[in-house]
Amino acid sequence: QVQLVESGGGLVQAGGSLRLSCAASRRTFSNYIMGWFRQAPGKEREFVEAISWLGGSTYYADSVKGRFTISRDNAKNTLYLQMNSLKPEDTAVYYCAAKATPIAAVTNPALYDYWGQGTQVTVSS
Repeated sequence: QVQLVESGGGLVQAGGSLRLSCAASRRTFSNYIMGWFRQAPGKEREFVEAISWLGGSTYYADSVKGRFTISRDNAKNTLYLQMNSLKPEDTAVYYCAAKATPIAAVTNPALYDYWGQGTQVTVSS
């Protein structure tokens, strides 16, 4: 069992930045592929970014390319999402998730095993 706790959300103006963090409970954090997803009201949960076990590979949605950066610190059991140049359409609840299975299909939320409770990000225009 892995417990994930997100933090760092808030209200920011368009063009601003936020850094989300996701603290994991287990020392085997490095055994999991980690991802960020988001869900806006009335919409399905969508993939944002993912990162491989040791951080050597990252995957991102086209909508956040060049603006968001995922990273991880396995020594601190923590996942990060640096969000720059935020837009009102980035407004959503952001979730971190852990995936124990191999790297394939990192964009599919159904294949992730553990989820955090989410943190709200609101971008005003």
